[in-house]
Amino acid sequence: MIRRQLARMSGSWPGWAQAGAAFGLGAVMASGQAPLGLWFLTLPGLFVAMVLVARAQSAGAAGWLGLFLGGGYFMLSLSWIVEPFLIEPEIYAWMIPFVLVLLPFGLGLFWALAAWASHRFGRGFALRVLWFALVLALAEMARGYVFTGFPWALIGHIWIDTPIAQAAAFVGADGLTALTLAVVAVPAAFGWRWAGVSVAVLAALGVYGHGLPSPTYADKPAIVRLVQPNAEQHLKWDPTRARGYFDRLLALSAAQGQDRPDLIVWPETSVPYLLNDSDALLKAISAKGQGAQVAVGIQRVEDDPATGAVRGYNTLAVIAPPGRIAQTYDKHHLVPFGEYIPFGDLAYRLFGLAAFASQQGAGYSAGVGAAVLDLGPKLGHVLPLICYEAVFPQDLRAAPMRADWIVQITNDAWFGKLTGPWQHLAQARLRAIEQGLPLLRAANTGVSAVIDARGHVVAALPLGVADYIDAALPPPLPPTVYARLGDLPLLVLLLVLAAGLLVGAGPRKA
Repeated sequence: MIRRQLARMSGSWPGWAQAGAAFGLGAVMASGQAPLGLWFLTLPGLFVAMVLVARAQSAGAAGWLGLFLGGGYFMLSLSWIVEPFLIEPEIYAWMIPFVLVLLPFGLGLFWALAAWASHRFGRGFALRVLWFALVLALAEMARGYVFTGFPWALIGHIWIDTPIAQAAAFVGADGLTALTLAVVAVPAAFGWRWAGVSVAVLAALGVYGHGLPSPTYADKPAIVRLVQPNAEQHLKWDPTRARGYFDRLLALSAAQGQDRPDLIVWPETSVPYLLNDSDALLKAISAKGQGAQVAVGIQRVEDDPATGAVRGYNTLAVIAPPGRIAQTYDKHHLVPFGEYIPFGDLAYRLFGLAAFASQQGAGYSAGVGAAVLDLGPKLGHVLPLICYEAVFPQDLRAAPMRADWIVQITNDAWFGKLTGPWQHLAQARLRAIEQGLPLLRAANTGVSAVIDARGHVVAALPLGVADYIDAALPPPLPPTVYARLGDLPLLVLLLVLAAGLLVGAGPRKA
């Protein structure tokens, strides 16, 4: 039995030449992601990839090609993934080769499934192309949920810096992915005479997005100050530097700008002390706040009455004069292995495994869920996001009510300076478009930015500088179609199309 299975797998291997070509095509497709944004390379790369998969000799060979396509795509797109392992290289650098291979090819399994399914269900070249596009759209959607989800570098993200991104207000990021796959699959399946249809669709969406007016500001909008302290990650938790970084935050908050801020925002975990040690700390922060509320990223701990364990939380705390905690929000969508270890308490006790970002042993504990904070009549209601939560559109839609704007605090120093911070910023822009809400983000080392409800960057600080932005709070737009309905219409459409292909062609025997 085992011998027969090994022989079958060996027989499906397409050869290193085709696997290498698939890997290279995947890397070409990844050039459409931020910061390069070369979407005009992604489209032909995807076209050739569809042809390569459809012409594979078997379902197994197609699966291998899909795996290497995904491996090349994610290895380039997620090259920033090595950066956290370089913060303390003497401890973690040995893991880099494993992470650089395992994560891209692990995500490539979603693409392998789509490629395999294209041959399993598709009879003939054209149907194989259509099945590959359809199942890949579903697989990319599933990537946002499976194992807590990781919807980073979706194919549809290539449009974020173009007017076509405005379509996300109707279909979201997954809809942009499905759209991209569709406009490439149609000419790939039916010939170049259909390319004009795809070009016309993209041109129409581009014209529509370009023609949308910018939101109109109120006469006297609230002023928000975003503070970027630029604390180096490898020194951030050094006890000898903690006071210096804290003083930098205070000085930037107290700086005299053209307008007096109504709210000051500090980045994720920017306060190098626990919220529990709060009296003098809160008074010092509030004293430099110029009478404004100050939203700070900070860690807090509390005893778990059920187990007696000490739980740590990644928290946004709103501090109001004269130094009281007005409201708090605990991050609820945590980063696996970055902020917590699966079965973390056991892993920490047995093996000493600890999460990267947390200073609390085995990791942070998750908060209760999405929340909306009331900051008063001028600032309105705000939906807080902490770092990684901004990549999950479903987390924003899980809020108990519609907010007036979104605030994201983050520490993108973990992601290096080349690609990670720019991709994170791009995804935040997409969340603004999807919800029709402005999004303000304060990042430790950058990119701190003010994003309006159309996803346009109104103001930003460059990477690697200590500074602040004072900006008028952009106004919200009415709720978008996507804000009301989410991904359900897209999911239903894809499943209906799959059912239609099945009924029309019937399954192919393996």
